[in-house]
Amino acid sequence: ILFSGDLVEFDATPYTGDAYLSDWPATLDAVAALGPQKLVPGRGAALQTPAQVKAGLDGTRAFVTAMYESVKRGAGAGRDLRSVYKETYDALKPKFGHWVIFDHCLPFDVSRAYDEATGHQHPRIWTAQRDKEMWESLEG
Repeated sequence: ILFSGDLVEFDATPYTGDAYLSDWPATLDAVAALGPQKLVPGRGAALQTPAQVKAGLDGTRAFVTAMYESVKRGAGAGRDLRSVYKETYDALKPKFGHWVIFDHCLPFDVSRAYDEATGHQHPRIWTAQRDKEMWESLEG
């Protein structure tokens, strides 16, 4: 049994606000290479079979990859964070919008992805003030 913490979610949106997004897929590969038969994700039901474990890994990878690629495209085109957030939200909503905490996590996820895509290698600390500013900027 592998306890993945928030590295793997199942039918729940990953929180990546303090992640290294370019490293996440390789880390998922390393987890898969361990060959877990069962996996307890950070959120979502326990994955009881190898097929369910694969589904959890694949779903997490699909979300992280789609989100980060969308943000990189927008940032690379010179769009501001708010525009990139709206574009990414619209792109991901059809496939992932039903996942638990999608609307809550996505602003944090896109903010971190935007930072990483624009050259801020290390995550910035989330303070109460930064949290408030982010919500006002993206959802206000």
